[in-house]
Amino acid sequence: MTAPDSAPHIGSLPVGARNAITDVAGVTVGHHTLADGAVQTGVTVVRAHQGDPFRERVPAAAVVLNGFGKSVGLVQVEELGVLETPIALTNTFSVGTVATAQIRQCIAANPETGRSLPTVNPLVFECNDGFLNDIQRMAVTEQDYLLACERAGVEVEQGSVGAGRGMSCFELKGGIGTASRLVALPGQCVCTVGVLVLANFGKLPQLVLAGEALGTRLAQGLRAAPASEPEKGSIILLLATDAPLDARQLRRLALRAGAGLARTGSVFGHGSGDIALAFSTAYTVPLQATQPMPALAMLHDGLLDGLFQAVADGTEQAILNALFRARAVTGRDGHQRRALADLLVG
Repeated sequence: MTAPDSAPHIGSLPVGARNAITDVAGVTVGHHTLADGAVQTGVTVVRAHQGDPFRERVPAAAVVLNGFGKSVGLVQVEELGVLETPIALTNTFSVGTVATAQIRQCIAANPETGRSLPTVNPLVFECNDGFLNDIQRMAVTEQDYLLACERAGVEVEQGSVGAGRGMSCFELKGGIGTASRLVALPGQCVCTVGVLVLANFGKLPQLVLAGEALGTRLAQGLRAAPASEPEKGSIILLLATDAPLDARQLRRLALRAGAGLARTGSVFGHGSGDIALAFSTAYTVPLQATQPMPALAMLHDGLLDGLFQAVADGTEQAILNALFRARAVTGRDGHQRRALADLLVG
């Protein structure tokens, strides 16, 4: 069998120009990768717009599908329904460092943060890349986060890059994947839904590729972890849309990411931290109470089905893209993860 150039298209909805989360206007993505022997890790940043995220906040909501994780900032997102910093992805032991970098970044742009202005809510998500990366070295620095921010753009590299460098997915090489879908709403304009995942979950026998139980076949030729061993991975699912939605509706979107995740074979295992966050770029909420709030009509709940479909299809697509774009990596103690694309050649 010859490996295809890319993952098969999921669903019937059309894709955006890049088939990436950056098809949602204003959204950018940046990576900084650390790849040196036992250090195989990095930082990935998603920016909702090019302005100051502390002063121009976008609406957002998160859903915890399985809470085996060490993220920072979710409690306030749930309470207030907005983002105040870029969204950062990294490894489990680097969450504190990256959160500190986000706070310093906000203070540099807004010197009265925590004084005459409110404190800032850093937002950092993590997955455990300890199989390939010597996570105890805590190699990620504040500068690495800033470099990822500086590199944020509309072209999104996928696979073994940034926060995805040391990640595993279905016991193969995982990492960063992205996708987009376009939704023509009845009587409305065409809306875009973009997805970006940090894929680090699953057992090989569980892998389902576009409805085909591919993992069972691949597992016969590879040494897979015993079925009794608990899930030790995670996935972070980030959803962006230009549809005018409030935080309640965005939470409904985030929940549908679980449908796309399940299609790939995930059972949200005991040791897996599975978290989805959705945000809208349709408007911003000002920091200061003296500034006017946005005045626009939210999308009616009865029109959300197309967006739900886009989230489910886009999530499945982004996970498969992460698997197809990832390249094999050898890291800590000679541990290796093979690339799916390599296994499909033969």
